[in-house]
Amino acid sequence: MDLVAKMAAKKAVVIFSKSTCCMCHAIERLFYDQGASPEIHELDRESKGKEMESALSKTLGGCSPTVPVVFIGGKLIGSANTVMTLHLNGSLKKLLKEAGAIWL
Repeated sequence: MDLVAKMAAKKAVVIFSKSTCCMCHAIERLFYDQGASPEIHELDRESKGKEMESALSKTLGGCSPTVPVVFIGGKLIGSANTVMTLHLNGSLKKLLKEAGAIWL
């Protein structure tokens, strides 16, 4: 989990995903549409991707599917369901502003 935490702290928005996951693509698109430029780590293309996926799964309490997993401001936000809930209730933009991911 140390590697994941270090990677998550490098940028205001970090998404762990897989290149073949349609929900990952949708969440990534949501952040771009909000004006954020997330750092994306595709676990199926990372040399330690399986280890990172295992650590993320444990962090999420064994949630399936394990991706996408979103960090904002270095803090774990959660999976697609959590991100969509935040977006729909208007909280996502506030989190992005607080993290310095967007300015408007």
